[in-house]
Amino acid sequence: MSTRIRKATPADAAGIARAHVDSWRTTYRGLVADEILQGLSYERRLERWRETLSDLQSPDFLFVAEDEGGEILGFVSAGPERSGDPDHRGEVMAIYLVQKAQYRGFGWELMRAAAVELLARGFSSMLVWVLKDNTPARKFYEALGGLPLREQAITIGGRDYLEVAYGWRDLASLARGKD
Repeated sequence: MSTRIRKATPADAAGIARAHVDSWRTTYRGLVADEILQGLSYERRLERWRETLSDLQSPDFLFVAEDEGGEILGFVSAGPERSGDPDHRGEVMAIYLVQKAQYRGFGWELMRAAAVELLARGFSSMLVWVLKDNTPARKFYEALGGLPLREQAITIGGRDYLEVAYGWRDLASLARGKD
């Protein structure tokens, strides 16, 4: 399966919403309550992504991974770090891939695209939050050089979970690519 990484446009909202919901339903099965996953809606996500992609004032950006037929397989959303972390100025807010695109290098390419764009915008460091129990994602961030920084509680659908922040103090190595 070949793919390309490109900046998202407002026309991508439906594909991003579909990839978002589908990846949640597979990635978080067993990690979050089933009723949360069953309650996900393409329509609600579509509305959210339409708003996000239409906001020309937002400092955030998105890249999509698409196959040769134009199907969006995943995306990364990034921008300025949201909580005021003094050492990690950029943040990946979301990175998701549909199941058939996982473990094929696309996640790495999306993270690289985010790092390149953050560097171009003057951010030399970043962090990403991941559910503590999401071992595959944590291993992915560690393989990319991310270091665990701290934990925090998060509420999803009225239930509490723990998240771990992974950080990169110098995005240059992630932006350069695989050695």
